[in-house]
Amino acid sequence: MKTFKGFLDHPNCGTDDCCQMCDTAVVEEKDPRLKAAGVSGYNKPKRTPDHPKKSHIVVAKDGSKVKTIRFGEQGAETAGDPKKGESDRMKNKRKSFKARHAKNIAKGKMSAAYWADKVKW
Repeated sequence: MKTFKGFLDHPNCGTDDCCQMCDTAVVEEKDPRLKAAGVSGYNKPKRTPDHPKKSHIVVAKDGSKVKTIRFGEQGAETAGDPKKGESDRMKNKRKSFKARHAKNIAKGKMSAAYWADKVKW
């Protein structure tokens, strides 16, 4: 049984009862890396609390390139999103991270630093 974009399940594909719509429909196949990572789609990070070292996983896609990336230190105290009344210590911590990893963050979606910056800092 195949699943088609814009169609429900197509149970008779390849049999005598086939409606021949499968020749014109676009087959939507899920990438096995999405299932293995346990994420809902490309470029959608997810927490991994049971992983021994890394706190997040994402299946990054940039054009036709696809890569599974684990990022973030498990249990690290990150600055998170800027908050009103944030301490100077956290502001400096965020600023230092961004400065230290600026070159790797600039590489885009295919780098762990990009995702750590986007999700954790």
